[in-house]
Amino acid sequence: MFEATAFWVDTPGIGVLRREPFPQPGEGEVLVRTLYTGISRGTEVSVFGGHVPESERDRMRAPFQEGDFPGPVKYGYLNVGVVECGPESLTGQVVFTLFPHQSAFVVPADAVVPVPHGLPPRRAVLAGAVETAINVLWDAAPVIGDRVSVVGAGMIGCCVARLLRGIPGVSVALIDVDPARKEVAGQLGVGFADVADPPLNRDIVINTSGSDAGLQLALETVVTEGEVIEASWYGDRPVTLMLGADFHSRRLTIRSSQVGSVAARRRGNRTTRERLALALQLLHDPAFDALLTAESSWRDLPDVMASLTDGSRTDLCHTIYWGEPE
Repeated sequence: MFEATAFWVDTPGIGVLRREPFPQPGEGEVLVRTLYTGISRGTEVSVFGGHVPESERDRMRAPFQEGDFPGPVKYGYLNVGVVECGPESLTGQVVFTLFPHQSAFVVPADAVVPVPHGLPPRRAVLAGAVETAINVLWDAAPVIGDRVSVVGAGMIGCCVARLLRGIPGVSVALIDVDPARKEVAGQLGVGFADVADPPLNRDIVINTSGSDAGLQLALETVVTEGEVIEASWYGDRPVTLMLGADFHSRRLTIRSSQVGSVAARRRGNRTTRERLALALQLLHDPAFDALLTAESSWRDLPDVMASLTDGSRTDLCHTIYWGEPE
């Protein structure tokens, strides 16, 4: 048996590092030594704070989660590491795995996806966010020349905006309450607007803000008979909307998007693994480095998660470095 360090949510609001054993890899398995993990802020803050609704506790399980909500639970899904032992075709390769924050682990070989040559390992932790953005855009189905707003300049919103920028003729506006996000929008090559002065009559509006105010703004700025894609996840928080006024007369539509399954438009001819591999290919774009706004040692992970939860940190993607000795 080997030992690794893993991050657990012990009880809501309390994170701990634990030493735990794991077995040697067997036939068809790999041992991965972690280089970086990323904090998927929206979801992981909800998990850390104990805000996963009881009705969603089974659906919200991460692929290699241990424990149960609200805790103790080992949760996470943005892990980049090196295969130390396994099939010859994978040994020595940098891989992405939907595994929690842990220094080393053993999983089936088909659970890891090789990181393409030339892609920096730290940037590769964004694969989960870009994969979500791909699914959102498969749901939204923008076309050449569309005017699209993305409400919420968090990690997912920024990934959606950057991918939209690659569609010819598409006008992209990233909207956020924080004026500092204008700099990030500039690095991503997209427009920025304050919530007080948003562009109107947008062909598609995608809400990633995680707030009912953001969803309300999306409804107010989409074209008549337009569609709002709701890509936020609210956990157990209630959402209040004004569905009077012109909501019905303008025949507006709200449609949810969620990464748990491939979007209906592609479900017949794309697997989740193919979607993740596409995300890793798209991450060759160095503009995504604008989202890697902070890094800490694995030793600081409990404090980092607490500070993201209480709002004292506002990082887009906080990466955790696991290369230091345990």
